[in-house]
Order: sequence, then structure tokens, then C-alpha cells
Amino acid sequence: MLSWEKKLAGIDVNQSEFPMCFACGKDNPVGLKLKIVKNGDEARGEFVISEFYQGWRGYVHGGIIFTILDEAMAYAYFPEIKGVTAKTEVRIRQPVPIGVPLVVTGRVVKKTRKLFTTAAEITLEDGTVLAESTAQVYVVN
Repeated sequence: MLSWEKKLAGIDVNQSEFPMCFACGKDNPVGLKLKIVKNGDEARGEFVISEFYQGWRGYVHGGIIFTILDEAMAYAYFPEIKGVTAKTEVRIRQPVPIGVPLVVTGRVVKKTRKLFTTAAEITLEDGTVLAESTAQVYVVN
């Protein structure tokens, strides 16, 4: 077992134990405070990104876009499975605007004993895809 696997093996997967998570922590004063709800192997959240997270004027920073996609993919298998993103690919199809309602959806695409494949997308409310990602997740437990 790798040293980071030992550290993760003891983590309580109750979300209340992660109030400072940058993506979803309710107590992080600079965090995104995403509310993502899991339903089976899919997770979904609705949100609006403020100007504090912009890159180019009026658009969400690319690193924040990845963070949102990664969080949705994690919620697709969390809390039943402990995993870490091992490899990911992000495609930004259109600039993601700040200050407008957005939707993120993550899902498990494939499961094996030690690896999951996940996917996510950020859309406008009308379903227009703005960004998408896929990831390989290493299963820890």
C-alpha cells in the first residue's frame, strides 16, 4: 500500500467532515460552496459563479472549471467508494460565463475493481454544453 493510500483509508466519508473543501465546503470563506446531489451513479448541481473566480473578464477561470467538473465526477461515486483522480482530460467548448445559472452533471461510465472511468459536463440551463471532462479514478478502498 502506498503512503497516500494509508492516509486516505482512514478518512470518514461523511461530507460534514469536510467543511473547508474548496469546492463544496460550507465553511470555506473563499470556496465555491457547490451543492451537488448524488442519484445512483450520477451527480448533479446547479450554481452561479461570481466574479471572484473569473479569468478573462466575464468568464470563469479554467482552473475553476476543472475544479467543478472534478467535484461532480467525485460525487458520482462518493461516499460509497474512496477514490482519487489519477488522470483527467478537460475540453472547454465555449467560454463559461460568470453570473449566470449553470448546471454540472457527473457520472460513472465504467467500473473495474481498482479503476473507475467518470465523465462530467457543465451546461447552461438550456442544455448547451460549455465544458466537459473524463477521468480515470484510482479506487483506494
